[in-house]
Parts: sequence; C-alpha cells; structure tokens
Amino acid sequence: MKLGFVLCLALAWVELQDVSCQQAKRRKDAAGNRIRPGGKRAKGRISKQKEKETGGRGQSLLTQVLDKGRFLRLGGTTTLNPGKNIELRCKGASIGWSYPSYLNTYNDSRLSVKQSDKYSQLILTSPSAVDTGDYSCWVILCDGSDCHKDPDQSSSSYIYFTDKDNLFVPSAFHFEIVYLRPDKPAVVPCRVTSPQAKVSLHVEVPPAEISANGTLVKYDPTRGFVLQSPGPDHQGVFYCKAVTKGTPQISSKFQLLYVEVPSGPPFVNVEASHEFVRGGATINITCTVMGEPDVDVSFSWSYPGQGQRPVDVQYSKRLVNRGVGRTTLISQSVITVADMETIDFGKYTCKAKNLNGETLVATNIVSG
Repeated sequence: MKLGFVLCLALAWVELQDVSCQQAKRRKDAAGNRIRPGGKRAKGRISKQKEKETGGRGQSLLTQVLDKGRFLRLGGTTTLNPGKNIELRCKGASIGWSYPSYLNTYNDSRLSVKQSDKYSQLILTSPSAVDTGDYSCWVILCDGSDCHKDPDQSSSSYIYFTDKDNLFVPSAFHFEIVYLRPDKPAVVPCRVTSPQAKVSLHVEVPPAEISANGTLVKYDPTRGFVLQSPGPDHQGVFYCKAVTKGTPQISSKFQLLYVEVPSGPPFVNVEASHEFVRGGATINITCTVMGEPDVDVSFSWSYPGQGQRPVDVQYSKRLVNRGVGRTTLISQSVITVADMETIDFGKYTCKAKNLNGETLVATNIVSG
C-alpha cells in the first residue's frame, strides 16, 4: 500500500516537471520573437521595407487581368499585341484614371471605366497602334465635397501596342505644325509603337539627318524628338524614319515654325471705328490680341445696352509672319452696333483670356 502511494507521488512529480519545462520553452520562444538588443528582429515579423517588397503601400496599384483570373502587376512600360481586349484594374474604393486624350476627345465607345467596392476597372476593346500611350490611375481622397488625388497612391504604365505595319503611332494629321520658342524645349511628336524601333530625324530641304546627341537633341519613344534650345535655324519641314527588322517607315511631316512672343496674359488692343458717333450711325469696335500661335484666346464683351440692344460679334484669327523666323497669331473679336441710340453710348470693355490669365481693355464711345 505504502509502495503504491510512493509510486503515484513519483509519477505526479515527473508530470509536473514536464509541464514546467514546456511552459519555460514557450516563454523562451516568445522572448525570441521580440525585438532584441542590437536591432535584431523576430523571424516571425516582417519589416516595413519587406512589407513594401511583398505588397505594402510601396507596391503598384495598377494590374492587368490575364486569362483564367490571373493578374500581372504593370511596371513603368508594358508591350502588348494589338487586337486583344485589355482589362486594367486599380485597387481602391474611389479611383481616377488618365489615358490617351483622344479617347475622350472622340468619345471612343471602345473604352469603358467601372468602379466597384474594392477596385476600378478599365476595359479597352480591340486596341490598336493608335492606343499607344500612358495609362495611369490614382486613389481619390475626399473630405466632404473636397476631393483630390493622393500622390502617394498612384500608378502609371506606358503601354506600347506593337504593330509591325505601324511603327509610328498614327496621327489624325498628315502635316502638323510644331512651334519653336526660345524659352522652352520643343517636341517633334513622332512616337513609336515599339521601344525597340530605331528612329532618326530628317529635314527635307536641304536633305539631311539631324544628329540626336542626347544633349541638344534627344529621342524619347514616348514623346518624340526633343529640341532643348530651339532657334530660327531649326525651322523647316521635318519627318522621322523608324526601322526594326523590316523596311523603314516614314512618319507624318512636321512644319517647324519659330515664334518669339512672350508667354503670359493676352496683350490686348481695342479700337473703335469712330470715337464720336451720331445717333442712327453704325460703329465697329475691334479687340485684337497678338500672341503665341498655339495658345487659344477667348473674348467676352460688356457694353452699355447689354441685354437690351441687339449687337453682332464676329471672331477671327490668322497667322502672320513678322520677319525672318517669327510667326504670330493674331486673334480678333469685333462688336458691331447698328442704328446707335442714346442707350448705346458709354464704355465698351473687351476681356481677352488665355491659359496664362486675362486682360481687360475699354474704350468710351461719345455722342457727337
């Protein structure tokens, strides 16, 4: 009896020792997973840098949906074959997109964008060489009605739709004008559909190839040839030549014109056909802006009989060569008031507006 009791006590003591050892081991393992002196980190935890590499905030939001539900995360450039529908996705509950602008300009029905709870989907059906360009998405952050783009959560990929029959991205124009200014680079926009294409720039008269040395002239397949410091000697008719493995192809032609008009709000002049006008007469007031050839100008008028008297307003514009190598766009708005009455006399104000600002100029029409 006593012997059996002693054996039971011995077995119980062994069990307690085993449990105590296991608890001590678990405490030791837990301590090993904590940050230790000297900057060592637990194996079971992932550093912020590692988190970025494996799918954290630093990772691209933009993916392409492949067959059978597979996804490809897009890099800075992507090369695809034309013809096959493309589906892009961007993670986020509120997403903004940008893509080649002509898809918006012509309301292309091949493009559709849909937003779901967790991502936004862009689908382009039957893509072709003309769809080559930058595709970007970003998270939209809103505070009430105030919404803005989150610069830390955006992705972009320049997609080439490679077509051996169209080495250059097709253009709606067979002859384009490129304006050269002394204060900023100019771009001859002969973009290609394959980053592997070798491209050269040529002038028609006298026939010559322009060397792209990477400093004054450099080539960017996503933009074209960039002229860093354009001048009057760069004027003329140019074209680009591209070649991969087959026959060289020629781009559209480009007319390069040098202009020397300072950038800024419109420089406006207003002039009336007569300063003193009698009742019953007709008067024309002309508002003129001389500016950069590719900067559009809009006009608006305020005048004494506005809303009560009929007037006629005409708009026109024309390019003018102002000496060797200088081209200016002259834009005009003309307001005509016929059969002048007492209410028509007073101040006529022309407001001209462009991307850089607006200018108001007035003239006073007096009865006499």
